[in-house]
Amino acid sequence: MLAGTASGTETGTGTAEWDRSHSRRQRTGACVRITMADVARHAGVSKTTVSRVLNGKDDLDAGTAARVRAVIAELGYVPSSGAVGLARGRTSTVGVLVPSLTWPWMGDVLQGAVDVLEAESYGLLLFTCNRGEESMRRFATQVSAKSFDGLLVIEPEGTLDYIEGLHSKGLPVVMIDDRGHQPLFPSIATTNRAGAEMAAQHLLALGRRRPVVVQGPQFGCTEERLEGFGQTYAAAGLPIGADRVVDGDFTFDGGRLAIKGVLDAGIEFDAVFAHNDLSAAGVIQELRDSGRRIPADVSVVGFDDIPLAAHTEPALTTVRQPLREMGAAAARMLLSYFEGSAVPETRQVIPTTLVVRGSSVAP
Repeated sequence: MLAGTASGTETGTGTAEWDRSHSRRQRTGACVRITMADVARHAGVSKTTVSRVLNGKDDLDAGTAARVRAVIAELGYVPSSGAVGLARGRTSTVGVLVPSLTWPWMGDVLQGAVDVLEAESYGLLLFTCNRGEESMRRFATQVSAKSFDGLLVIEPEGTLDYIEGLHSKGLPVVMIDDRGHQPLFPSIATTNRAGAEMAAQHLLALGRRRPVVVQGPQFGCTEERLEGFGQTYAAAGLPIGADRVVDGDFTFDGGRLAIKGVLDAGIEFDAVFAHNDLSAAGVIQELRDSGRRIPADVSVVGFDDIPLAAHTEPALTTVRQPLREMGAAAARMLLSYFEGSAVPETRQVIPTTLVVRGSSVAP
């Protein structure tokens, strides 16, 4: 896998790293690198002819092609994947654009995509947006250079119009986790509203009638989670007041401080639904520090099912997002496009599931 940032820096291993290492050995005299020009000279043909042999073109004289292959074997020439890709009009590389690598579920999504891409001999070029507009400008330079055949994207904030423009100009794009948006290109989503409804139904079944919601940033996905949870409680005759919806900003400290504010305000509650697992872990820590027993006094449910969820004390009940499956599905959709298959115009939805653990069992 090739890895980089939107600043264009490569940080991983792969063909590019091998080429750099190989070139260094040539400069230091450790070996002599054979080039396409060397093959052409020894075979008595042009570099274009060598390129056509390498790419399997069938309009060459059989004798010429055989002579070129013999010289390639004799000299031990190994063509760079970049040269072969350019000759074919393909790079066999997929770009991935994400806001940051610090999001707790990002690794699972990327691993799902990598599993599919590497199985089909594709590399992956990773771009982050850690430097904001500067990162996006440098990413745009890579788009112009046609450094990859298609793009998987977890939308950095404020870039949807730009990405839709890339797609309209012919770049194959698949979005992962559309966060409630309806982009004008294929996307992979999950059931945020239904997952929140499952969480609410679970808590209601436990007799929890006074929940607090620790919400995340204002994305479409968090709005769906808030609506699904709130409407389920309202349908049970238990509407959730505005004072029971607090901001947790998707972080451990955000969850801890959010529930501390509820405790300090003297609001009575017997359940917490946090919009992600990291803030739910902060909620659990603060409740334990305050002397509240989990789940005897308060049940806690998160969202995502990142690895941390199984290791809180008690282990966290959560709505599982199919993270690896989403990454894998997006990669398969992009590869099918490369192969000429029709890509669905509507988004593909992979359902969430409820994973019950110790933080919300019957007291």
